Amino acid sequence: MTHGRRGRGRRPVGEDGSGVVDFTLVSVLVVALFLLVMQIGIVLHTRNVMVAAAAEGARYAANADRTPADGVARTRELLADTFALEGLAVTEGSGSVGTVEVVASADLPVVFFPVGPLRLTVRGHALEEG
Repeated sequence: MTHGRRGRGRRPVGEDGSGVVDFTLVSVLVVALFLLVMQIGIVLHTRNVMVAAAAEGARYAANADRTPADGVARTRELLADTFALEGLAVTEGSGSVGTVEVVASADLPVVFFPVGPLRLTVRGHALEEG
């Protein structure tokens, strides 16, 4: 009877320190997953902000008393404090219905991306007023 009690509380000699190794391996995976989810959230937020600013710039440029340069200035004003804009352009569509398109391009902020920094290009469209 005493033989059974003695064997229950003992671990084999080969497992000493395995808890530290397990914690290290799992914590590296958890931190990497957390950073990846955070990066995805930042990319989605950045895209939404840039799309909204480009659409606002296109709507502003499409007003009857505004020029395409006004749309570029409006988009630049909305994004200047947040992003380092690489490119910003306005094009006017042809055809029976006139459209204005604002194209904005900027580098994404990087928290954790194994492939390095990426560029995001968004477009905003609006119908021209007559």
